[in-house]
Amino acid sequence: MIQIELSPEIQASCPDLRVLAIACQVKNSPSDVALWQEIAAEEAMIKAACRIEEINKWAPIKATRTAYKQLGKDPNRYRPSAEALRRRILRGMPLYRIDTLVDLINLVSIRTGYSIGGFDADKIEGDLTLGVGQEGELYTGIGRGVLNIAGLPVYRDRLGGIGTPTSDEERTKITMNTTSLLMIINGYSGSEGLSDTGEYALDLLRRYASAENIEMLQVGCRNGEK
Repeated sequence: MIQIELSPEIQASCPDLRVLAIACQVKNSPSDVALWQEIAAEEAMIKAACRIEEINKWAPIKATRTAYKQLGKDPNRYRPSAEALRRRILRGMPLYRIDTLVDLINLVSIRTGYSIGGFDADKIEGDLTLGVGQEGELYTGIGRGVLNIAGLPVYRDRLGGIGTPTSDEERTKITMNTTSLLMIINGYSGSEGLSDTGEYALDLLRRYASAENIEMLQVGCRNGEK
């Protein structure tokens, strides 16, 4: 399994961070009707129970926004993906239908508040380090073009950045040909709820993407905890 290290800058600025990574073999498919029924049910619950001004006060999202501020990024200009998805729902805008893997990752994100990276593991070169984006660092966000990642938490392999809580990178994105998935759940609010989120994600992956050969890795900031 691909290993993940946390840079000293991340450990100093985000001491409560816990990262849960899931690696597995999968079968991707076009938009799945049953999955979208689950997504629609989740959207209905969000619309009934949440107001747009409350989104950034939810612990997982609030903690991710705090990490942005600690690292020098404005979370209102570069929103964490979980926040952006919930705001989209509460504004009455449809969620994007991409493919089964991306759609189920988005479902986990809107339900739990975690910003989740989803990558084609076969496109990752070597292990990963979570560091901080630098001025002028080249990064092409999926569907966003060139993205200024200075001050954002960024996962890098040996070729460069592949993922931030705002957007993943085009180079390692999931496609219909993806058979090896790496999902990274970023718990800037700590470990509470992280294991349950992992189990929920695994349930979806087994049911909708025939996940097998599953491996999991958890890394934490405090005292180099793993």
